[in-house]
Amino acid sequence: MKKTLAAFVAVATMAGASLTTTPASAQRGVAAGVAAGLIGGAIVGGAIASSRPAYGGPVYVEDAPPPCRMVRERYWDGYNWRFRRVEYCN
Repeated sequence: MKKTLAAFVAVATMAGASLTTTPASAQRGVAAGVAAGLIGGAIVGGAIASSRPAYGGPVYVEDAPPPCRMVRERYWDGYNWRFRRVEYCN
């Protein structure tokens, strides 16, 4: 659909430019060219701005935490504080 619309706009712009007749004056030719460029740019820019993107934006999904994990636990062994790794499940 986007390519069809762009092709239609291009053909319409070229047809509109070829149908207008202007005298051979440099000042009028420049003004007509600038006006045609602004109008064509507005048409093409509006068509691009109103079109939907081809894909959705990036989606960031955080991974689910594992159901169990290893936790460092401090414990008293009767003489001293020590550390051990214990499996902790939610």
